[in-house]
Amino acid sequence: MAAAKTDKGSKGGAPVKKGKQYHMYKIYEVSGSSLKRKNKTCPKCSVFMANHKDRWTCGKCGYMEKK
Repeated sequence: MAAAKTDKGSKGGAPVKKGKQYHMYKIYEVSGSSLKRKNKTCPKCSVFMANHKDRWTCGKCGYMEKK
């Protein structure tokens, strides 16, 4: 009798988790042929800052501004 082959490379069953999709229409505004950023930029490292209900925070350097 022949033994059934099994695939030892995959564990199977466990779904792959994907990161949260960030929608570009929330951070850019189109006016004519130019784009305008809606969120603030960080004064230290010039990346987008996250908008919370009571503060603006930078995810890269940790800079924070109170509203």
